[in-house]
Amino acid sequence: MDRFLQLHLLTAYPPANLNRDDLGRPKTAIFGGQPRLRISSQSLKRAWRTSDVFQKALAGHVGTRTKRMGKKVYDDLVANGVAHADALLWSWKLAQQFGKPRTTKEADLAKAGKNPEEVDVDGILQIEQLAHFGPDELTAIDALVHTMAARGQGPTDDELRLLRKKPGAVDIALFGRMVAAQPVFNQEAAAQVAHALSVNAVQVEDDYFTAVDDLNTGEEDIGAGHVGEVEFGAGVFYLYVCVDRGLLVENLDGDRELAGRALRALIEATATVAPRGKQATFASRARASYILAERGAAQPRSLAVAFLDPVRKNPMLEEAIDRLGTTVEKMDHVYGPCAAARETLDAVHGAGSLQRILDFVAE
Repeated sequence: MDRFLQLHLLTAYPPANLNRDDLGRPKTAIFGGQPRLRISSQSLKRAWRTSDVFQKALAGHVGTRTKRMGKKVYDDLVANGVAHADALLWSWKLAQQFGKPRTTKEADLAKAGKNPEEVDVDGILQIEQLAHFGPDELTAIDALVHTMAARGQGPTDDELRLLRKKPGAVDIALFGRMVAAQPVFNQEAAAQVAHALSVNAVQVEDDYFTAVDDLNTGEEDIGAGHVGEVEFGAGVFYLYVCVDRGLLVENLDGDRELAGRALRALIEATATVAPRGKQATFASRARASYILAERGAAQPRSLAVAFLDPVRKNPMLEEAIDRLGTTVEKMDHVYGPCAAARETLDAVHGAGSLQRILDFVAE
């Protein structure tokens, strides 16, 4: 099996604000001395793993990320007839296995257990860091809840060992997991996802808009009912993804069939799923116009250097595709073959197909 799978995608987005910074502006980066639009890898991975494409293809093998597992356990215990004080203590003990709860002292917990109407249960049980749970782990948690409710006693030390070294979730296998409270359950990510950058230099623009009050007759006030401003940008984005296929199979406990399905779902999502930011405002849905997929054992490399000098020539997509091809040829010339096999999809020239790419990556 060729160890590495590398993907290079070009996707053209019209005016959009897919991924915002703390001020609500589209995220940017300076590359080659020029401002570029940026979509963070975190935003991309979130969009892919929660997409219909991913969820349907991998039903039963996708995990759940949350800080609020303790609150869910508490609610389930109460729904099964467990008293507030006991449910609070038992769910707090479970929450500690996944992270550090906001309330760290059992004495403080005892006080909270006396006045259920005045207690912020979620605030007490919420852990500081998002925890990622695989399907088998979620099943084990649900089973323990019913066991505790049936016998009227809290969890034993053995029962609290709910996490798995191989959690069986494809998104954990691909994108990794860090459990600060119990590092033994950390999992190294099989997929590395770069931040997508526009190949063209971009200045973020402002859209000043107004809204009309439908019940304002204009007899006394002819002004707008609302005035607002939203920022946006447009560009052709280059995205690089590298997957260690051997590590993916290892993370999935040797299940090659599931690893193949995971790769197909990942690639289809990268090609067809856009981040959800401001979609109602801009309808900036887009599919990749160009995909280069590579397999091989050679050390991976991004082709972002092709766009160190921003693309200025039109047609922009054709120029970007040409630059990728030229960069591949030159790197192969000086380093030797950087891939054992390649497959392309080129929607600009109507060549290749998504199905061929999917078959290629899952071989």
